[in-house]
Amino acid sequence: MNLQIKPEIATRYKKSLPQRARVLTEAWGSENLYCLACPSDNLYSTPKGTKVIDFICPECDETYQLKSKITPFGNSVVDSAYKPKIDLISKGTIPNFIFLQYDPTLLTVRNLFLVPKHFISKSIIQRRKQLPPTARRAGWVGSNILLGNLPVDARISIVENGLEMPKALVRDSWNRFLFLREQSISSRGWTADVLACVRRLERETFALADIYAFEDRLAKLHPMNKHIRPKIRQQLQVLRDHGIVEFLGKGFYKIKP
Repeated sequence: MNLQIKPEIATRYKKSLPQRARVLTEAWGSENLYCLACPSDNLYSTPKGTKVIDFICPECDETYQLKSKITPFGNSVVDSAYKPKIDLISKGTIPNFIFLQYDPTLLTVRNLFLVPKHFISKSIIQRRKQLPPTARRAGWVGSNILLGNLPVDARISIVENGLEMPKALVRDSWNRFLFLREQSISSRGWTADVLACVRRLERETFALADIYAFEDRLAKLHPMNKHIRPKIRQQLQVLRDHGIVEFLGKGFYKIKP
């Protein structure tokens, strides 16, 4: 992977900095990104004007959307229209999201990570306020991607501080949670949200009571569910069955490496 971005690709976009950034990073992606879902070392750019999807794997048809900026990504990322994104999640057709942070002076990729589509649920998509009647796009409703709501496992590092991660390690991280695709869309969100609570404890072993302490948080994320504690126990069992946590007995668990 060549972490250098080629400036000559966007020479005619000097006046429009956002468009220049998009052209530069998408061109870099078409030459350097690879598929995490299969052994393909290439991704194809989608035709100009294609909505939502920026890249597609030529071998397994896995889809990807690229988001780039010059500063590190925080807990919330401004994104596109809210309702279409929720519809894509409900249909299971949301793409994987690639987040690229680059140095605008050196034109090098600093950090690159991917959030697999099986971690993207309604609970990490925040509805923004509707634009007022005086706005050019009056009535439009945008969204934020709440990266801070995700477990650390959902952020698969490809480049960290200018260093490329081994492909085998990257694909292992992808494969570890591929079981989420076997679950319903709703169940995926629950599993990810409970795992995020486990990770927030920042310790190797924990008690069921520790996760019960997140009951109010989970109730806000899943307002239609009135049986939060049984759902927590169910999701810990899912994580146990797939080797993410180990049940130690008497209400205690251990996170497996």
